[in-house]
Amino acid sequence: MMKRKLATRLLTHLFLMTFTLATLFPVLLVIRKSLTPGDSFRLSLNPIPTEVTSQHYKKVVTARDFDGHWLFGRQVLNSLVVAGLTTIFGVFLAATAAYAFSRFRFPGQKSGMAMFLVVQMFPGTLLLIPLYVILDKLGLLNSVAGLVLVYSTTAIPFCVWMLKGYFDTIPKELEEAARIDGASRMGLFWHVVLPLSRPAIAVTALFSFMTAWNEYILAETFLNDEAAYTLPVVLQHFVGDKSAQWGAFAAGAILVSIPVMALFYVLQRHLVSGLTAGGVKG
Repeated sequence: MMKRKLATRLLTHLFLMTFTLATLFPVLLVIRKSLTPGDSFRLSLNPIPTEVTSQHYKKVVTARDFDGHWLFGRQVLNSLVVAGLTTIFGVFLAATAAYAFSRFRFPGQKSGMAMFLVVQMFPGTLLLIPLYVILDKLGLLNSVAGLVLVYSTTAIPFCVWMLKGYFDTIPKELEEAARIDGASRMGLFWHVVLPLSRPAIAVTALFSFMTAWNEYILAETFLNDEAAYTLPVVLQHFVGDKSAQWGAFAAGAILVSIPVMALFYVLQRHLVSGLTAGGVKG
């Protein structure tokens, strides 16, 4: 019996290790390319580089414009500001809307939630022209504020659905007890509902941040100044029709992924509970 359990455990760990290695293998190849001199890909599947260089990372990090300004630092700041503000505005607006949909009964409640779902079905490219016209009329083309406005509005439907499901699991008796103690409706929201919803808010914020951090099509369409680029736009410009700087592209991809991995690490204890708790109405 003990031998059977030991064999089962060994096979399970072997399977998990193999699956993990297969998942990480493409990442290892990207890391190898970022450390290998030259811009051409080798056909070898060996993830260990035979030659090591930091020239690709230096090329990405030390890039400057024609006036000598440090581009990479500005572009990292652009991405952080856009993703951060999108997360803050999107989650805040979605939390208030989700709370209203969860706790209040009003005409158009069900149709409103259905419309949020329908909006999610349309691809972002379908909205390019109307969004471009709106930003042009508002004078927000080629600006961080314009991207934040667009990303926030596109993130709200998903965030509302995510948070509404979690708010439904919070017992209303807690709010009723707080109301008896003299708490206002806004006080209930800030001091009772939001603290209890930290796992769902963390997961929603993470997905909002990742979406804004990795989005390319809208940023490429609305931005035309190198100093205003976000990092996904910068990465795409390393691979053009006439030349492909795969080494710099790989190095940039590794650098761009670091903030998201750090955020995953910080929020990991909230991920499981936040993803599952809103799936069942309590």
